[in-house]
Amino acid sequence: MKKNILNKLLIVCCLLTMISCKARKHVIVSRKADSTAKPLDNVSSKLDAIKAKQVSFNTFAGRAKTKLDINGNSNDVTLNIRIQRDKKIWVSITAILGVEAARALITPDSILLINRLQGVYLRKPFSYVYKYASNQVNYKTLESLLIGNAIPELLNEKADVVNADGNTTLSGSLQDLLYKLIVGADLKVTQTNLSNQNEGQSLQVVNNTFIQATNRIMPSEIDIASVVKDKKIQVNLHYTKADYDVQQEYPFSIPASYEAAK
Repeated sequence: MKKNILNKLLIVCCLLTMISCKARKHVIVSRKADSTAKPLDNVSSKLDAIKAKQVSFNTFAGRAKTKLDINGNSNDVTLNIRIQRDKKIWVSITAILGVEAARALITPDSILLINRLQGVYLRKPFSYVYKYASNQVNYKTLESLLIGNAIPELLNEKADVVNADGNTTLSGSLQDLLYKLIVGADLKVTQTNLSNQNEGQSLQVVNNTFIQATNRIMPSEIDIASVVKDKKIQVNLHYTKADYDVQQEYPFSIPASYEAAK
């Protein structure tokens, strides 16, 4: 009798787990144009429409299974990402068995990184990212790319706008940086390309498999490829969890025993 009761309890627990997992699963969104939208006959109207489709938020929290490749050294990790809009990006990197390997805190002015595996930390100005990205990349660029938004500077009226096959392509230059932004029929960003041939810099970001998360539409898969001369970084994000405007904490402290990285 006791065995039967235990078996029934196990079945109930399994069912509850399946139901809870199903409830947390994000709905994949079919990317179609809004049939009620009016045709846009000028660049300004098109840009306004694209801006209106960007994800607006105060906070973001996401968990992403990630393949991280730096100069051919590839690792499968999990990124827990929290964003307080315009203020900070907090990232916890976990590896095998959920052990935290590193934690980062990025603000518009600085970058802090602690490496728990080696017991060291790094404290740098935001400009440190230029070792791995174009000089035109700023804090807002990173924030936008992590949630699938358009880089704000690319939505300007100097852009050349071409409509074809349901997509809109915006292209142009920012100082020495050439850019191309591809927007789908739903006015969500599909691809971003930045390049500076003179400096040997390029960045390509591709957004796939859009989902609905807390009433926002965002890509669940984001592929980022950055090249700066001889440095190459590829990041393939697959969000398994995403929430907006939920109160977050951003814990970050450097243990007294840690040394500054050389």
